[in-house]
Amino acid sequence: MSRGYIRFSWITLVLIFLVIAAGSIVRTTGSGMGCPDWPKCFDQIIPPTSEDQLPANYKETYSEYRKNKIEKFANLIESIGFEEEAQKLRTDRSLLVEEDFNAARTWTEYGNRLVGFLAGNAVLILFIWTFFRYRKHRKLLLLTFLNLILMGFEGWLGSIVVATNLVPWTITLHMFFALIIVGIHVKIIRIAKDRSFQIKIKPTFKYLFYFSLALTFIQIILGAQVRQEIDFLVIEGVDRAQWIDGMAGDFLFHRSFSWLLLATNVVLLWMNQKAAYGIPGLKIIVGLLILLFITGVLFSYAGMPALLQPIHLLAAAIILGIQFYSLDYFKYKRDSMIR
Repeated sequence: MSRGYIRFSWITLVLIFLVIAAGSIVRTTGSGMGCPDWPKCFDQIIPPTSEDQLPANYKETYSEYRKNKIEKFANLIESIGFEEEAQKLRTDRSLLVEEDFNAARTWTEYGNRLVGFLAGNAVLILFIWTFFRYRKHRKLLLLTFLNLILMGFEGWLGSIVVATNLVPWTITLHMFFALIIVGIHVKIIRIAKDRSFQIKIKPTFKYLFYFSLALTFIQIILGAQVRQEIDFLVIEGVDRAQWIDGMAGDFLFHRSFSWLLLATNVVLLWMNQKAAYGIPGLKIIVGLLILLFITGVLFSYAGMPALLQPIHLLAAAIILGIQFYSLDYFKYKRDSMIR
């Protein structure tokens, strides 16, 4: 593949990570409902800066809009077997309560959508580029098309998150598919670079690495579940400084699980250096895990500062991305040359 294609693939990956970071900022600042409609914001391409720029009776208008959207979504999940969740959505009247206008939150959410728009268009451009230049590479074409579909699905799911007034489980599902998109896009980059290495990695190292990758994915989802519990505490009016006490069991499990992840990667780093496999990403992974531990300690003893939460999530997502990329070193071709 051309250098331009590979470079643009990396730029697209950065934009995807920025979407994850922006989404976390929106969540920690409580800006998720800053724009009550989607994809526009208060039915405007450029959002308002003051309440006098809002449509008349906007609360009633968007409450009715949300009601219709919730009903359609409830019908959808009911049709695939989630009757209980569908009924909860239909009967929860709090979902129809419209927030007062807050310009800061509106523009924070708008920034999130803008980054998402850039990332989505980058994925679209990459697919078009692949179709016209590299469509003979069927696997690459399939993956770029799949990621385009998933980005569209994420956009739709984002509209559901807004319509359901940030029902916590929908946000966790939103995060899950974001990680899938990261994994697929890293695979696209690996295919585009088309590298093979003259190193033969022992099965023990491979299996331990796969275990570490699975742990990272599970840990991020567990973190999303912890954040989901925080959302419930926010709804109940619990002060930020008391969040840890309010979900001690879930938070401690998530924190304890981190020790297993760190220990696994320290062992992998040691094995990598001892066998001279030359996988550089492991040092970065261990460094980022230490950063996660530092932010975790601050969560426990500094009242979960909002600034650190996006850093925490972004570092975890980057770890997963590096792990996916490091799988490139597991390709072994006896007659290949290092390039």
